[in-house]
Amino acid sequence: MFTYSTKGTCSRQILFNVDTENKMHDVRFIGGCGGNLQGIAKLVEGKDIDEVVTLLSGIRCRNNTSCPDQLAKAIVEYKATKENPENA
Repeated sequence: MFTYSTKGTCSRQILFNVDTENKMHDVRFIGGCGGNLQGIAKLVEGKDIDEVVTLLSGIRCRNNTSCPDQLAKAIVEYKATKENPENA
């Protein structure tokens, strides 16, 4: 499970798995607006990670970011650590 510490949002962390076909699974937000974040988690379940980044990047709430935007940033960080594991 990949763990990402959020910046500028009510949620504190995002946890998720990515399968061998780059599909998202088991997305969980720690903190934040429970109902909304459960909805986001269900909507991205089984989606390709690149599609999720495209859909959610740039969504703004407060602090010039949002929980969906932070999920997109988490995926970008996941991809970077997957490509360069020595930097993880």
